[in-house]
Amino acid sequence: MTVYAIAQLRFTDRAAYDRYQARFMEVFLKHPGRLLAADEAPQIIEGASDREKVVLMSFPDEAAFRGWADSPEYQAISVDRRAGADAVVTLVKGF
Repeated sequence: MTVYAIAQLRFTDRAAYDRYQARFMEVFLKHPGRLLAADEAPQIIEGASDREKVVLMSFPDEAAFRGWADSPEYQAISVDRRAGADAVVTLVKGF
């Protein structure tokens, strides 16, 4: 079953986040996921949010998501993501 990972970010150290972002696609493309959206100006339609960026990714299943997220390559670059942004990451099951 397809799963979607939604990351909502608030930047805390832009230089660190930019280092992460520069290496992201190289690592991401080694895994069976698709980057669907990455927006640094998301429009809040209802409610409130202090997040500055939203990223939407799809994976064939949860195992594929975990394979990417837990991979040594991603863990190595995610140090800069954690240093550079406060993130809320949600995994959502598709139909």
